[in-house]
This record gives sequence, structure tokens and C-alpha cells, in this order.
Amino acid sequence: MQDATFRARYGPWCFVAGASEGLGEAFARGAAARGLNVLLAARRAPLLEGIAASIRAAHGVEAVPLPLDLSRPSLAADVQAAVEGREIGLLVHNAAYVPKGDFLAVPLEDHQRAVDVNVRALLTLVHGLGGPMAARGRGALVLMSSLAGFQGTACVTTYAGTKAFGRVFGEGLWEELRDAGVDVLACCAGATRTPGYERFATRENVLAQEPEAVVEETLDTLAEGPVLVPGRANKLAGQLMGRLLPRRMAVRLVSRSTRKLYGR
Repeated sequence: MQDATFRARYGPWCFVAGASEGLGEAFARGAAARGLNVLLAARRAPLLEGIAASIRAAHGVEAVPLPLDLSRPSLAADVQAAVEGREIGLLVHNAAYVPKGDFLAVPLEDHQRAVDVNVRALLTLVHGLGGPMAARGRGALVLMSSLAGFQGTACVTTYAGTKAFGRVFGEGLWEELRDAGVDVLACCAGATRTPGYERFATRENVLAQEPEAVVEETLDTLAEGPVLVPGRANKLAGQLMGRLLPRRMAVRLVSRSTRKLYGR
């Protein structure tokens, strides 16, 4: 889609939750490259300020850092105050919290935080920002899910469960909002070379994609929802695990890979 058409359909502002690094940063830069102003939400203010300054210099758009803890009960009010006077035409919920390890060995508070960030914040942002899009008859919601949400996955059990929620939630939203002119896309990314991935992975994954490739394919296919698995190899892996293998085998194979990846 040409930049002018993209801005008219999904602009003038893009709100990116989880924008301080990795895919979130790449989404902010990708939206700015297509002419959208960007609001960058995450907890780490210094990182957001540096990214915002870089985006302004590179693309000549407005880029506003929004230091925000997405797990806070006040999120709905915080977001409404931040977006007041700005027309948000594209929401990207990329924020995620990933408790790693055997479920019972991880503190309950970590699992609850994953639900707060990965599920409750998603509901809050979609409800608060999706309503005005539907009223205007245009806009898009990008829900970052994961291939981990295609089946239960040991070592990241809660994360995988929240990502399964995001995918199914996105499918329902797509059906509800498509006649209102709002595109919905649940992006089920596979392994992606982000700082978070590289901090914990103990071995190379040959299927891992660059964040920019995931972002470009996602932004290019916003109108084709409801679900995208970016990358040809990941599409094949998703079909294998989700449709062709017996459920038990899919769970065991993916869990074996996850344990190796995180050194378990």
C-alpha cells in the first residue's frame, strides 16, 4: 500500500505498546516510515526517548515517548489521557511478559503479571482505542500472538496460553469489526531475533526472523486478517503443528524445542 493511502487508512497516529526494543521498536519505525506519527508506550523511559528522537530525525513525523506500566490497574485512564486530542488509526499490542521455567517453580506473581500484560492490557487497549476507530469507519488493530500459542508449550506454559487467547480473540474481533471498516490481524510470529530472544536463547534457531521482516509482512497484509504467520518456513511449521500432527505429538515436539532453546 502506498504511504499516502496507508496514512489515510490507518493514520494519522499509531500507538505501539511494548515499543522499547525488538518488534515493538520495529513496528514504530515501520509505521513512521509509512508516514504515521507514533506513540511509543513501555516502561523504560530512556530507551523510548532515544527511539523517539531517532524516528523524528529519520522520518520527519511526530514520535512521542509514553512511559507506561501496562500491568497497572489505571491503564485505561492513563491511555485515554495520553491519546487525548490524537486520532489513533493503528494500534499494535506487542507488549508481552514471559515467565520461563516449570510452571510450579515460577512464582505465582510472575504468572499473574503475564496475564496482566498479555491479556488484560490487550483488552483494555482494544476496547479504549478500537471504539473510536469503529465510529470513524477506519483503522486497524494488530495483536501480536505467537506460534507458541498454537499448542501447549512446556517451560512457557502461561505465555503460550495468553498467546492462544490473543489469536482467538483476534479472530472474533475480525468478524465483529470488518463491516465497521476496522482491520484486525493477529500476527503469530515465530522465533524473532529481538534483544529479549537473544538474552535467553542458548542456541541458534535457523527459522528465526529479523524483526523488520515480520513488521513489513504484517503492515503489508493488515486487510487480509484474521491471522498471519509471517515467514514461509514458519507458515509450514504452524500448519504442521496445528493441523497435521496429533495434538500430543505437537505439544511434546514444541516443548522439547523450547526446553533446549532456554537451556532446560
